[in-house]
Amino acid sequence: MTPALIWLVAGIVLMVAEVVSGDFVLLMLGGGALLGAASAAVTGNPVIDVIVFAVASTALLWLARPALKRRFLNTPDIKMGPEALIGTHGVVVAAVDGHHGQVRLGGDVWSARSLAEGELIEPGTKVTVVQITGATAVVSPEI
Repeated sequence: MTPALIWLVAGIVLMVAEVVSGDFVLLMLGGGALLGAASAAVTGNPVIDVIVFAVASTALLWLARPALKRRFLNTPDIKMGPEALIGTHGVVVAAVDGHHGQVRLGGDVWSARSLAEGELIEPGTKVTVVQITGATAVVSPEI
């Protein structure tokens, strides 16, 4: 096998292995190996090929990898569980006061209490979830 073909196969193997790791390191090394293959095809000098591979891989790791990680791996904060209910709207099922009551949020009935102490929210009133305390929704009537 010629050195250019060896570099080419190594580059392709590294890029395919990136699918498993998902950290963009092997992809950068694969890119360096492809440039090493190009160098081997042009110069035929193994020392120059290794230098091209090392410089290209280092440059890709320092310059391209951070940008790729920001672009593809930076996911927005996704609220899950009870925290996802904050800000949602519901309807009072059983009268809500400062200590107990029930509201329908989406398709579920939650125990609830009013945000303002001493406030009574009648059934049928539309409310907004202000916070979740344990398994209790703290709600405020919509105006």
